[in-house]
Amino acid sequence: MILNASDGIEVVATAEGAQAADVIRRERPDVVLLDIRMPVVDGLTVLRQIQELPEPPHVAMLTTFDTDEYILTALRSGASGFLLKDTEPEQLAQLVRTLAAGGVVMSPRASRALLRSHPGAGAAQDADVARVSSLSDRERDVLTLVAEGLSNADIGTRIHLSQGTVKDHVSSILTKLRVTSRVQAALLAERAGLLTRTDDDTNRNNGR
Repeated sequence: MILNASDGIEVVATAEGAQAADVIRRERPDVVLLDIRMPVVDGLTVLRQIQELPEPPHVAMLTTFDTDEYILTALRSGASGFLLKDTEPEQLAQLVRTLAAGGVVMSPRASRALLRSHPGAGAAQDADVARVSSLSDRERDVLTLVAEGLSNADIGTRIHLSQGTVKDHVSSILTKLRVTSRVQAALLAERAGLLTRTDDDTNRNNGR
């Protein structure tokens, strides 16, 4: 009811776990919200099924179960976000729009879980994080904004690039980092310390 009442959003279907993947294949929604616990087939299993589709939709977990294990498993399995069911109605609609635009949405609890699971200490010795150093300066700018949850359009506005150019940069970033999703790239950005850059650093990068 919350989402159907929001401008520009149409709920095309709802389904329990056993039917979810088939309904998604049939309806081809832009965004899917999955609960962790559903009858017969759980949400994490459905998430993995969705990721096997040729053009999977943007998926966020919307649940009351926010243990670190659930959060990290969902994000590593391809979810673009993790939200709790106590999210304010007006905020939920905006987060769905962010998902549809290719952004990342995270509850504060989920963000803390990511940081706890991948502390910055020792990141220089981590082979995955070391790949961040292979990115160009502009790609690191884009990666930082991806990690902040911005869509391609918002990134382009922020650093004065066309949306197509941003899309090309994101594709190159995913390839170089050997990841398959924006969330996984954002995780590496956090581990590499990109989100701790000062405003002066960001301003200098934007002026290049």
